[in-house]
Amino acid sequence: MSGDKAAIRGWTRTQSRLGRQAARPVIIFGLLSSLLGVGQAWCVATVLGQGLIGFVSGAGAHPHDLWPVFAFAGLAFVRALIMALSDTAAAKAGINARRRLRGEVLASILTGGPALLRKTHSGELTTIAVDRVEALDGFFARWVPASILWFAAPLLILVPVCFVQPHAALILGLCGAAVPFGQAVFGIGAAVASRNQFLAMTRLQARFLDRVKGIATIVLAGRADEETQRLGQAADELRQRTMKVLRVAFLSSASIDCAMVLALVVIAITDARQAMALLSGGASPALAATLTGGLFVLLVVPEFFAPLRSMALAYQDRAHAQGAATAILDLPAPAPRPSPEGARTVNASGVTISLEDVCFTWDPARGPALDHISFTVPAGETVILAGPSGSGKSTIMELLLGFIQPDSGSVRLNGAPLESIVPDALSRMVSWIGQKPVLFAGTLKDNILFARPDADEDDLMAAVKAAAVDQFLPSLPEGLETRIGEGGFGLSGGQAQRIAIARAYLKNAPILLLDEPTAHLDPATEKSVFESLQRLALRRTVVLATHSAAAHMFNGRRVDLQSGCVVARQGVA
Repeated sequence: MSGDKAAIRGWTRTQSRLGRQAARPVIIFGLLSSLLGVGQAWCVATVLGQGLIGFVSGAGAHPHDLWPVFAFAGLAFVRALIMALSDTAAAKAGINARRRLRGEVLASILTGGPALLRKTHSGELTTIAVDRVEALDGFFARWVPASILWFAAPLLILVPVCFVQPHAALILGLCGAAVPFGQAVFGIGAAVASRNQFLAMTRLQARFLDRVKGIATIVLAGRADEETQRLGQAADELRQRTMKVLRVAFLSSASIDCAMVLALVVIAITDARQAMALLSGGASPALAATLTGGLFVLLVVPEFFAPLRSMALAYQDRAHAQGAATAILDLPAPAPRPSPEGARTVNASGVTISLEDVCFTWDPARGPALDHISFTVPAGETVILAGPSGSGKSTIMELLLGFIQPDSGSVRLNGAPLESIVPDALSRMVSWIGQKPVLFAGTLKDNILFARPDADEDDLMAAVKAAAVDQFLPSLPEGLETRIGEGGFGLSGGQAQRIAIARAYLKNAPILLLDEPTAHLDPATEKSVFESLQRLALRRTVVLATHSAAAHMFNGRRVDLQSGCVVARQGVA
């Protein structure tokens, strides 16, 4: 736990350092605003002091005594402009920081690939990439500037106060110094409450996402009312956690109010005693200076505590950052990527795949998923991985895709270790078609062009024809411009697989990985899809994982797997 806390503190310090670079304009504007506030307080104190002296002496105010009013109006205008610029700069700092962090989180998720979903729920990943990063806006836009301004601005204000009334400066300094201790006490509770609140939010989102995905099963099983009740309980838990966070935040703000009231009372009593002592002598320059100085100090007290109040309001944003750090640091570490010096590519015109004594374990309690697997797929040829579910076929696919790294042994492409190949180069070399193709909400054309957005119309139509997509296009209302739902909603299983095959045709990669591509298809559709895959496999290095009897259409080499071990080979070295 101490190591986790140290990692969280280190992450927060790093983000604070990066945030301060972007927050410099906000800090400068904040200091200028405080100085202008002091100037406004002096103008008001001068006007009120002149009025009180005139009342005591029986003389009225003179027109030339109204200059502080015009000065106050000018300072107010300038201060409003500076505050607007400060808010704009803070918003830009928050936007840039969130864009950077979201890019880092998404890069980590994409690097982890599908293997990441074995350890982290997709709803939790969504929460981290969207909500938790979004919640850091206040950390960069408010907390980072406030962490500097809370002591810099009050120190700046104390300088003129010290010249006017040294004893008032001492009182303000002591009361202001007591505020951070109160913030530290309440801040511990705020951090814990914030982490619990984010945990409740993650649970709610994960449950909601699961239920949306399985809504058909829930309705058919007659469990809709029960699941609605459970979602309501999760939402109520989130409400309670959120109220606890707000409760701690209000208590934190109350500590500053107490310190400010104490400073006002002590300074007011001290100034009142001095004014009463001088009032017996009638109007005098000393009385005028005391009244003006006393009013100035009283008016400056709220200005003095304003940066401290801003820090208290932003302290919750710091707690959000710590909660986000916990989630971000809990993401599985991405597989190490080659340095620019060690990165390499391979000749993509013909690629030989070899697995050399490869071992891999998902869960030690369940034993190895792959146990000393070795075989070679010559360039331009096909190897069929056969075996029952759980024999290790999909694990081999994830190794070849680079989503996981072997515990021992090596995976090589044309003799180059897979981990030494530039990720972008590996992505260009490999096409993959799984059991259920991932289709996005949009048009069929957009889904096919996802493989190569810059493809021209001729290449697109060649892929459509090669994958036999053109056979069912006439039955669609708008051809390739027909819109489908998420996951291929609106298409049959065979039609969805043909879209995936067309996408692979368009990519034109030298390696083709097929992971149970005809699962859940009827025999007639399966035969038709295999015929399209045969055309796609020409002159490519193919690894086909299947237990379908129709796989004999490929006439490739064969590796039989059982419980992560090779039990038979046909034509494979």
